Amino acid sequence: MIDINFDSIQHINDHYGVETLHPLVTVLHLDKGVGEKMDLRFNYGVYALWLKETKGCNISYGRTLYDFDEMCLVCFAPGQQVNVSFDDTSVIPKCVGLLFHPDLLKQTNLGANISRYEFFDYTSTEALHLSSSEIVLFKQVVETIEQELHHAIDKHTRDLIVSNIELLLNYSLRFYDRQFVTRQEINHNVVKKFLLLLDEYIKEKAEHDGLPTVAYFAEKCCLSTGYFGTLVKTETGRTAKDVINNRLLVRAKELLQSDILSVSQVSQYLGFEYPQHFIRFFKSLTGKTPSQWRTT
Repeated sequence: MIDINFDSIQHINDHYGVETLHPLVTVLHLDKGVGEKMDLRFNYGVYALWLKETKGCNISYGRTLYDFDEMCLVCFAPGQQVNVSFDDTSVIPKCVGLLFHPDLLKQTNLGANISRYEFFDYTSTEALHLSSSEIVLFKQVVETIEQELHHAIDKHTRDLIVSNIELLLNYSLRFYDRQFVTRQEINHNVVKKFLLLLDEYIKEKAEHDGLPTVAYFAEKCCLSTGYFGTLVKTETGRTAKDVINNRLLVRAKELLQSDILSVSQVSQYLGFEYPQHFIRFFKSLTGKTPSQWRTT
């Protein structure tokens, strides 16, 4: 495994042998053979969007491979490690990349709102498979950015580049929304698995392992927390956290219907660290304390 650090635009351009037109952003067109079979690990210190157009180059981030091999968009954020391997040394990987340093976004609207683009945190089985029209649109925006890079840097350069990057990210949000809709059967199965695991956890694990978390079920479904949360919201109309809280409330009411367990014991059974946390949780959802609800 060869480690490659992508911590600056200059290092990235040097790695691929291209000229640096701007110190904080670059557009790459890769279409060269790999020469010899090798496994690479890229350590990202920049944001990156790669449109991968050919088969044979396997990309993984997390536990498994991305679920689409060609015509897919993969996105990475600073701090991520990405593994790349090649099935065949004769393959010529073709991809277009837009990479930009976080410093480009300082004191910009995009920098203040970059967290809304959750797909930078998506991991395994979460690549975006683009339609032909989406590919054309993606390339058009990237081409506009590339044209600006070839223009002499002036007082307008940064604003124009950042605004087009923001446009591209907003289009990517739309493309992901479309994918969540077109993959309803897969998404439905994920939600079904989530609910089964959630009920099992509350009944068998919560007392010893604590309250269920969104991250726990995302991992069980082999998805990142962000992608899992968006999938559940798309399918159910509720956040994953709301689904968890609703299931906890249903189970709490079942246990409170019996006089065998005290409120404190119910709290412990459900995974709350302290009874007062359970009481606050219950009242926030019902308007009554567990004891008040029990006597009505």
